[in-house]
Amino acid sequence: MKTTNSDPLAPFDAVVLMSFGGPEKPADVLPFLQNVTRGRGIPDERLEEVGEHYYMFGGKSPINEQNQRLLRALQREFESRGIAVPLLWGNRNWHPYLTDVVRKQAREHGARKYLAIDTSAYSSYSSCRQYREDFAAAVSTLDAEGLSVEFDKIRQYYNHPGFAKAQLDCVRRGLAELAMRAGSLDGKRHKILYVTHSIPTSMQESSQRFTPGYAEQHEELIAWISGQLNESEQLDAELVYCSRSGSPATPWLEPDINDRLRELSRSGVEAVLAVPLGFVSDHMEVKYDLDTEAAQTAREEGLTFLRAESLGVSPIFASGLVDLAIERAAQVRGEQVESQVISGSRPLGPGSGACSMNCCEGPKSKRALPAWATGSIPG
Repeated sequence: MKTTNSDPLAPFDAVVLMSFGGPEKPADVLPFLQNVTRGRGIPDERLEEVGEHYYMFGGKSPINEQNQRLLRALQREFESRGIAVPLLWGNRNWHPYLTDVVRKQAREHGARKYLAIDTSAYSSYSSCRQYREDFAAAVSTLDAEGLSVEFDKIRQYYNHPGFAKAQLDCVRRGLAELAMRAGSLDGKRHKILYVTHSIPTSMQESSQRFTPGYAEQHEELIAWISGQLNESEQLDAELVYCSRSGSPATPWLEPDINDRLRELSRSGVEAVLAVPLGFVSDHMEVKYDLDTEAAQTAREEGLTFLRAESLGVSPIFASGLVDLAIERAAQVRGEQVESQVISGSRPLGPGSGACSMNCCEGPKSKRALPAWATGSIPG
C-alpha cells in the first residue's frame, strides 16, 4: 500500500499509535513486568510486589482500552480530513507488539514507511528515545526476515496547542469542581499540584542536551496554563512527581506528591487539585499513584483531594495529534513548515524523528542500544 501525493501524510504508508502496553489479566502481570524490566536483574519476587498495584485492579491495566479509544478518535479525525493512510496500534511491552503489527502490515499490504504517534508528550530517555530504540529493534528484526521498513515519529508535543489547550480544559473543569466543593476558591487554602512521572536525575540531565529538559518542559506548560486562567481561577501551583522506582540510592526528581501533600497540610493548605499533566490518560500511575495512594495520604492529612481529568480522547487533543502527523509528513517531503507552539515556547526542531543519535541517552549503567533516527541534528 502506497500513499498518493495528494494524501497529507505522504510519503508514509501507515501511521502507528505507539504506547507502553499493559497486562489484560492477572496471569499477564508478571510476564509484563519482566518485559518492562528486562536486563535490569530485578528478581521475580520484587516484581510480584510491584504487581500488587495491578492485582488491586483485577490484574488489568486500563492503558490498552484507553489506547483503543484514542485509536478510534484518531480514526474519526482521519476520516473527517479524508486521510486514507491505515492507522495501527503497537506496544512496547505487551500485545499487540510493535514488531508484530508492522510485520503483518508489511507482508499483507506492502507498507514500508511508518509514522509513529507516541503517547508521551515530553522529552527524556523513557518518554522519547526508548521508543526510537524500539523502532531500531523492529527494523533490525524485520530486515533479517527480508522486510525493509523505515520509521519516523511526530515531535514531542508538550507545547503543541492541541495538547496544551486540552490540558487547560481539564484544569478548568477541575477548578470548577473544587470551587463547588469548597464554596469558592481560596488562594491561601487551596493549591494546584501538577503531577508527572518521576525520572532519575541523570535522565533529566540527559534530556537537557538539545531541548528544554523534561522538567523544564512541564514547567513551561504550567506557566502557559497559569497565564490562561481567569483571575477567579488563579491558585498557587507547582510541579510534583509520582511513580519513583528503583534503588533508593539513585537520585530521582522530587518532590514526591505524597511528601508534598504532608508538607502542605502542615502549612495550612486545606484542599488540593491534582492535575495528571504528565499522562495522556488514566494510566496505572494515575489510578494507583494518584487516585489510590495520594488520595489516601490526603485523607490521613485531612486534606480535600480532587484529581482533575486526564486528556483521554479529548477532540482537541486528537485533532492536535493529527496536526502533528501532517506537520511531520510535510517536513519529510522537504516543505517549509511553521511548527505550531503555545505562546512563549519554541519548536523542538524538525520533528522528533530527526533527533540526534545521542539525544536523551539512557542511564550510564544501561547498555547503549541503537536508536532509529533521521535528519541531521548533530550529536
